[in-house]
Parts: sequence; C-alpha cells; structure tokens
Amino acid sequence: MAKSEKMFVLGMDGMDPRLTKKYVEMGIMPNTKKFIEQGAQREDLVLLGGHPTVTPSMWTTLSRGCYSNVHGITCFWRQAEGSIADIAYNLDSRKCTAEAVWNCFAEAGKKTLVFNWPGCAWPPTSNNPNLSVVDGVTPGVVGANSCVVDEEVMFRASEEIEKVTLIQGDASQVAMKCVINDLDVDQLKAMDATDLTFADLASNIDLAVMHEQLIMSEKESLSASFDGGMPICQSPIKPASGWTDAPEGAKEMIVLTSKGLVRRPALILKNEQGIYDRIAIYKSKKDTKPMAEIYQGKFTNQIVDEIVKIDGQKLTGSRAMKALEIDPEGRNVRMFITRAMSTENLRKVCHPQSLYDEMLKVAGYPAPQCNSGTHDREIVVDCMIDVWRQAGDYQAKCLNHFMENMGYDVVFSHFHAIDLVEHNFIRFMSDKGHNVNSVEEYDLFMQENYKVADEYIGKFLHLLDEGWTVFIVSDHAQVCPKHDQIAIGDMNGVNVGIMKELGLTVLKKDENGNELRAIDWDKTVAVAPRANQIYLNMKGRDPQGIVEPGDKYEWEEEIMTRLYGYKSPSTGKRVIALALRNKDAVLLGMGGPECGDIIYWTAEGYNQDHTDSLSTTWGEADTSVSPIFIAAGKGLKRGYATERIIREVDLAPTMAALGGVRMPAQCEGAPAYQIFAEELIYN
Repeated sequence: MAKSEKMFVLGMDGMDPRLTKKYVEMGIMPNTKKFIEQGAQREDLVLLGGHPTVTPSMWTTLSRGCYSNVHGITCFWRQAEGSIADIAYNLDSRKCTAEAVWNCFAEAGKKTLVFNWPGCAWPPTSNNPNLSVVDGVTPGVVGANSCVVDEEVMFRASEEIEKVTLIQGDASQVAMKCVINDLDVDQLKAMDATDLTFADLASNIDLAVMHEQLIMSEKESLSASFDGGMPICQSPIKPASGWTDAPEGAKEMIVLTSKGLVRRPALILKNEQGIYDRIAIYKSKKDTKPMAEIYQGKFTNQIVDEIVKIDGQKLTGSRAMKALEIDPEGRNVRMFITRAMSTENLRKVCHPQSLYDEMLKVAGYPAPQCNSGTHDREIVVDCMIDVWRQAGDYQAKCLNHFMENMGYDVVFSHFHAIDLVEHNFIRFMSDKGHNVNSVEEYDLFMQENYKVADEYIGKFLHLLDEGWTVFIVSDHAQVCPKHDQIAIGDMNGVNVGIMKELGLTVLKKDENGNELRAIDWDKTVAVAPRANQIYLNMKGRDPQGIVEPGDKYEWEEEIMTRLYGYKSPSTGKRVIALALRNKDAVLLGMGGPECGDIIYWTAEGYNQDHTDSLSTTWGEADTSVSPIFIAAGKGLKRGYATERIIREVDLAPTMAALGGVRMPAQCEGAPAYQIFAEELIYN
C-alpha cells in the first residue's frame, strides 16, 4: 500500500552536505533549512556515495538502486571497442544493464516525468505511455547538448576603440576595462573555433569516440577547469547616424555574434534625466522597434535572433544579455552576452515531443548555462552564477507547471548549477601558492553559488503543503584538494604522467628524442585511459598487446606495488589511496567487464575535484565528495535525524516502498524505513 501518492526528486548535482550544513548555519540557505527542519535524514546530511564519484554513474545508481558494476556505467566515458586507449561517450541509456525505478512507477499507473536526468534517462527506457522524459543527454541545463547554437561573448564599446573587432581571448580583460586591438572580424571566417565539448560529443552518441591523441601530460587536465576564456567583442561608440528613428543624443555601436558573422546595430539611450541608462539592439538601422532593451545589472532574456554558422548555415536562437556597465555619459559600455539556444531543437529530446510546447508556453525557449568564471568576481558572480539563476527560474517554471497542471505523480529532476560552477574555482579555496584572489574571496564565490541553489530549492517548498514527498539528493560533491593535482586520475584522456614515471606507459619519440603525443605500444605495459581505470596491454585481447596472459596476475601485483610506492615529490607521501584487481573492486561497486584490470583511487588531499576520489573523501575549506540526502513530506517523519547510513542505492527502493510499487529488477539497496512515518511491514 502506498504511503505517498506524489513524489519529487529534487536532484542537485554536486551539492555537498558539509558545505550545505555550514551555509545553513550561516543563514544563507533558508529554504534548505526549512526542508531539513520538516524532514528526515542524517544529522550530517550525508548520503554514502557509490563509485566512481562522477555524474552519469551516480545518477544511474540513484535511479536503479544498484552499483556501477551492475548497471554498467563505470565512468563518464566507457572503453571504446578495439583499443584500450580509446574512450567513448557514456550518457546513453542503451549502455545501461539495469532497470530504472521510474519504469516501475509508470507500469503501476503513475504518471511519471524524468527531467534532465544525466544518468541513463535518454533514450527513454520504457514505451509505457505513463513515462515522459525530457533530455538528460549531457550534464548542464536542459538542452545543453541539443540547443547550443552560438557561444557566449563579452562585449565592450568605447569612444576610444577604433574599429569593430572580435577576438578569442580572456574575458577578464574586458572586466578590467582594457582596450584590445587585435583580430579583425573579417579574418574570423577562416577560423574554426569549435572546441571539443561534452555537448559536441553527445550530439552523436554512437560515433563519439575520443582517441589516444588525447593523452594527458604531467600538468594537463581537462576536468580541472572549464575556464578557457571566451570571445571578446569590441566596438567604437559614435554619434547615431543613418537611423530611421534615433532619439536625440543617442549614440551607436555594433554588437557581434555568431563568431562575427552577425552584426547588429545598437543605440545607447538616455532617460528623462539625460543619463545614458539602457541599450537598444536592432536588426537594422531601418527598424523602429528594437529586438531587445538592455539595462545595467539585469538580464534581458528570450532575445531571439538569427545565428549564422561558419559554414553558412542559418538557425534561430534565443539568448540573454546583461549590461555590466553603462557610462552615464555614454562613453563606455560593457555587456555580457550568453550562449544562444536553439528555439526548436529541444523538441528532439522530449518524449512525447508535445512536452516542449508546454515548456514554451510557461517558460519560453531553453535557458543557457555559463562555465566561464574562475578569478574575476564580476564574471563569476554577475555573469556565470547569475546565468544559472536564470536557468533555475526556467527549470522551476517548467517543473511546477508539469506537477500542478499536467497530473504527474512522480517526478525525477536534476539541476547542475553547483557542480559546473564550482569546477571553475573550488581548487582555489585553499592557497597553494598560485591563487589570484584570497581564499576568502573564493569562499564568497561558493556562497553565491549555494545561494542560487537555495533559491531554486525554495521554488518547491510549497509541495510539502500539497501532499508531496520531496527528496533532495546529489550524485557527488567536490573537494578542494590540499595539494596540487597529481598526474593521474583525469577522466578525459590517457593519463601519462605517473604511469610514465612508473615505467608502465611509454611515448614514442621523434628523430631528436622529443616525446610525441603517441603511445609506443611495443614498450607499454599498461595505460590509464580514464578515471579509476588501468588496463594491461594484453596479448590476444588488445591489438598491440605485449603482456602474456599467463603473466597477468603478476603484472597486476607489480603495478599495484608501484602505485602504492609512488610518493608525491612535494610531500613525500603516498598519492594512491587504494588499488584493486577487477575481481576485488566489487567490494566498492566496481569491477566487471566495463572496468579496467585494476581500479584505483587517489589519496585524500591529492584529488581532482571528484571522479578519482573515494566517496568518503574530505577536502580543504569544509568540502567533501559525499553526496547529500534530505527527505521531507508525506509518509516521512518530521524533524527527525536517523543514525542509519543511507546509501545511494537506497533512494530507488525507498521511493518504491513509499509509492507501493515493485523494486527495480537489479536493485541492491534497501528502503530507508527508519525515516518512514509508519512502520514498514512486508506481507
């Protein structure tokens, strides 16, 4: 018998129980505090995490109730067929070997929605008409894969600037108000500025393979930071001329998008007091009505315009703009322009596609995300974090509409702000000698990040008064490591650093003895191609194998011995916490055919943000890798702290027990019955 008829999973990617408790006690997360006070969870808010501590694996674990070695999603990437050095995209439900609990609800007659869940939700895993799915193809906002059609731009206009330019640069240069005269816009047509991104790879899941040229050197990491700079658009400011209808005293400038292929004239306008206070952007000087009006300190959303690609393809996109500075005398303007999102492509990852029409009706076109802030406060807080605030507003409008007006009984949702924002600066929350700002400044960045999360959580507080059961959970959190990152454990390519030092991976050399970005397979015993995984280069299994099958056990022993013996050059301490044979890794939910011959975890203090960590890892500045668990509402105790260790595999069976439906077929967890308001009795 169901103890709750309506359940909502409020998934918060990267939400840390240690930081959450700290910020709740500081008073900056009042909405989360209300959920805790009305809910039932551990006093420390910890959900014991599974492995690996990475997005697709753990969101899959949360929805399946089983560990990675059972559901088969053992990293962000999987090993590609035919090479132990090639990896392929892994956010694909067709690669999962376990049943999702949302299928159990759907077959029991519950109208069920899965919204932007990056853990084997897409393609839909059931044909049951009660199941609806929106996206989940990649981490980030709804449509992060399918909808991004143009990049974000930092814009500056000044009377000092000589000509319209667009450069690929560091956005902080604009924040510092400097003038750059560099690459002329006409040269951009010859540029291919498309970067390798998760979204690009996800756009063709079956062909998304990263090859061995993506080897990581001693100091490289793709997952440590997303801040590679963004294009900078600059324009002269001149008196308005040639306009059909320009107010007296208006000044003009040119705004560039689409890598400079789209130019839009804009006017800087005065208010009634004669102060320049807004920007009006037009499609042409002949138009009398602007596309958008932009004010200082406030985003203008849903600006729809043509997007032109380098190959000449034309699309329609929606984006937001925010003036960071409008000089009262109209001499200088600085503005942030977000990514553009396709006005139609999200429909392709909605099941049924009519869901997109509902989203358009209540919230408009998909909201973009931003991952471009590291050190500059204006870019971090006023641009990146505020963009995520708009994304949260968009997603909450959609979800509340679905629950209030479309009859959904069970909703699984996911919001990625905390994780993607803190990837940029969490490692600077302790000073290892190369911080740009004080550690206090980075903590303030994190506080702003968690404030946005709390605002988003607050948009669902009303559900507790409407008979819903709400679960606030995360997949993992992130740590600020005590020491500088070591050269192993990155999930995005073949890790060479420590593996080379240990004599296990060898690179080819040119005629001058310089190392190339290519593996010398004739001399390579093993490779570490993605986080936690080491593969022996086996004869008979691998195309260029050199290790005899009969020597496999001894080589595994030798590799583990070398790993444990490796000491940090800076501290003299071990950097590997644990290394296990494939068969032994079942103890931590790993192993099996989707894992390497050896699975390892880096020691506390030497971790990247997450992924390479044991799920119990703590970091500096009150950070941890542990996911969070808060539960409140119908069927649960109120204001209760349990001593039970609640595991990630327990969410799905807890929901099934509360909802009175069967357990997922491969479920390994158990209901957290200690937090139930009524005793759980099995018939």
